[in-house]
Amino acid sequence: MIPLVYDQINGWGKDDEFFLELLKKLNGKELADLGCGTGRLTTHFSEAGYQITAIDPNVEAIEQARIKNGADKVTWIVGDSSNLQTSSYDVVIMTANVAQVFLTDEIWEQVISDAYRALKPGGHFIFDTRNPLAQVWEQWEKDSTPDVAMHPVTGERLEIWTEYDGFVEDIYTFHESVKNPQTNEVLVSQKMQLKFRPREAIYDSLKNFSQIRVYGDWVFQEATSETKSFIFHVLK
Repeated sequence: MIPLVYDQINGWGKDDEFFLELLKKLNGKELADLGCGTGRLTTHFSEAGYQITAIDPNVEAIEQARIKNGADKVTWIVGDSSNLQTSSYDVVIMTANVAQVFLTDEIWEQVISDAYRALKPGGHFIFDTRNPLAQVWEQWEKDSTPDVAMHPVTGERLEIWTEYDGFVEDIYTFHESVKNPQTNEVLVSQKMQLKFRPREAIYDSLKNFSQIRVYGDWVFQEATSETKSFIFHVLK
């Protein structure tokens, strides 16, 4: 994620609508948004009346989040799951496939342990992740055209280029670069890596929770092996 252009190339979608609708079904007000990024969805949670603690390790992303409308109602923290307060939240949520950035089993298990610790009794842990069986990277690699955005300060046209290195075992690597097409200057670049965990492996990692439900593709129906996106809804 490159904060400079993230909000422009990630518009409002059915995933955002789904998360808001799911939260409406739950009886909770204290919410931790883990991996909140630029706060693109976080501020909508706040507008819906939730008391939000938003956490992300990316300093630039948090800086952009703080200047959004409604950001003053959110507690923003530069950090990670270790910053979650014990027994403090009705919901811990991770959106935008944040679950895939935890590359080792040890780190992933620590995130799950921290989420469990942070939830009140009966609290909800919600996150989404891509189904590796859908092989979404094949579609990514077919698209050789850049995304287009505007510089948030100068208004200049920018291009976002992505180069794909592919898999080493089950970790997928790609590189994003933001360029000024007039000068071909690279303004910022970033290496990204994602872990594609099978559904069964995620199930196993959630064994301490009392209930696990998995929705598929942003509808309130049980996921199948053909599902492209899994949305885990787990009860403490």
